[in-house]
Amino acid sequence: MVPKNSDGSRQLDLTQLRTFLTVYRAGSLTEAARRLGLAQPTVTGQIRALEQQLDRQLFERLPRGVVPTAVAADLAARISAPLDELAMVADRDAAAPTEPVHLGGPAEMLAIRILPVLAPLVADGVRLRVTPGLADDLLDGLRAGRFDLVLSAIRPRGRSVLAAALMDEEFVLVGAPAWRARVGPLGPDDAAALDGVPLISYAEDVPILRRYWRHVFRQRLTTQPALVVPDLRAVLAAAVAGAGVTVVPRYLCADELATGALVALLEPEDPPINTGFIAQRANTTLRPEVTRVRDAIRQAAREW
Repeated sequence: MVPKNSDGSRQLDLTQLRTFLTVYRAGSLTEAARRLGLAQPTVTGQIRALEQQLDRQLFERLPRGVVPTAVAADLAARISAPLDELAMVADRDAAAPTEPVHLGGPAEMLAIRILPVLAPLVADGVRLRVTPGLADDLLDGLRAGRFDLVLSAIRPRGRSVLAAALMDEEFVLVGAPAWRARVGPLGPDDAAALDGVPLISYAEDVPILRRYWRHVFRQRLTTQPALVVPDLRAVLAAAVAGAGVTVVPRYLCADELATGALVALLEPEDPPINTGFIAQRANTTLRPEVTRVRDAIRQAAREW
């Protein structure tokens, strides 16, 4: 029998509400079960019991995760703050560590720009779990509840993800000084001067190089890469060693350009630009530590 308040209304079970809020934020019954340390059938049973008690559907079940209904969004808005405050008191009393913030993004950006920014937060007690990967895979993980935040080189689509522009990346055609001496100063009409020069790429279909050729030289790149390595830091190292020429984000090669280890082979008036985004799940109240991570990245990005 469901307990009732003094006015005759039904009391909602605190455990069920906690489970509901975790599912709401995770966007997945499986991920919510992992976070709560429960079996998935237990989580499913608690959600069904709460739906029966409210006589309202809280989630639409999809092949990959769940989508909250308007009823769920209203309930989450009413209970999230009190439950979060209660959890903070319980965490302090139990001296339990907070749940890690799960962050995904391009390996190079994470290593060079993001982790140095987040180091003070880690030193202050924030726990991080960082996963490098490709944008599409990471965004799928975000929707499934495997990540709290994702840094993406492509604009996320769909209503299940909220994304804010973070920074613009400028792409630069670079090579070791010996290649500059060989091909000479280049202009937008001098793509032919690079015929026979080895190209270094992080993927077989040379996406960054193709975009540069199309944007700057106004022609289609047909040359096959001489070296393919799926890490832009390795691409950069190969270019410094003289293996050939490549196109990389300027932030990645700023130190090498400053020391002369690499030179820009062309400085177009209108270089290719790519916008990076920081993404989170829609209809989700971020935990305080996730908000700290997100805000630290946004603040630092103002100077990039």
